[in-house]
Amino acid sequence: MAMEKIGIANAPCSWGMLEFDETQKQGLAIPWRQMLDELRATGYEGTELGDWGYLPTEAEQLAAELQKRELTLVAAFIPVMLRETSALRAGLDQALRIANLLAAVSQIGGATWRPLLLLADENGCDPPTSCAGRISQPGLSAREWRIFARNSETVARMVYETTGLRTAFHHHCAGYVETPEEIARFLELTDPNVIGLAFDTGHYLYGSGSNEPGLIEEALHRFDSRIWHVHFKDCSPAVAQEARTQRWDYFTALRHGLFCELGQGAVPFPTVVTWLQLHGYQGWIVVEQDVLPSMGSPYLSALRNRQYLRDLGL
Repeated sequence: MAMEKIGIANAPCSWGMLEFDETQKQGLAIPWRQMLDELRATGYEGTELGDWGYLPTEAEQLAAELQKRELTLVAAFIPVMLRETSALRAGLDQALRIANLLAAVSQIGGATWRPLLLLADENGCDPPTSCAGRISQPGLSAREWRIFARNSETVARMVYETTGLRTAFHHHCAGYVETPEEIARFLELTDPNVIGLAFDTGHYLYGSGSNEPGLIEEALHRFDSRIWHVHFKDCSPAVAQEARTQRWDYFTALRHGLFCELGQGAVPFPTVVTWLQLHGYQGWIVVEQDVLPSMGSPYLSALRNRQYLRDLGL
């Protein structure tokens, strides 16, 4: 559903809610009420759901908490093992559980925006995790590509038929669709009427294996109408280069601050904003900065990131 203007949102990962981090299991995670309060106080209008079980999973409670803060539920990320037919049933169940929650919250709140489901390949598998940012060989066979694309469309169709929500594919480092050519291959194999693309600036640049900012504008033109959702994530060229030189795995790179505050890395955000505006993008920009406890204050980072976007006219 189109919007009158581009909305600016953030996500729980910017407050340290990262599925691979042990902080949550140790009971040290930032409480969800604090996260929502800080997200709103720093000037954002919407949020993504984050990991299942972090925000309330009862629709009326979640809708009430969002309404109290005048926040919109924008989207939800769901990793599924898409390359294996045997894993599809579990992936479908998880996708429908999340999609039903999104749809119910949207209906209760009377929101004009219908949230998106952001489907991604399950990360944390090898070889993509150990070689993230420097993938040199395709990870999927021709047969696996067909299964991957078919399973993605199956999830998207089932979600739409059940809830009326659309699905966009989130390319992601440490998954089997990371590099520019892998993203292009995925889009070639899938129906543009069924599934779109959640374009993530930071994952794209790191996944390209290069620190060249011009690659982002090339991607925007290349994928154009398939882009249904946008994540603003910056990528530190210094950390990216060291990660490639030292052959760090994906999670080690994250812990060293790979995805830095907006404007501190190599992503040309002024170019991205201009492109979105000229092409009439009518959706959300979601700021994502994978912040861990050792990286400072999520609140202050969110505040600086929001000011950076204001300086770009957003």
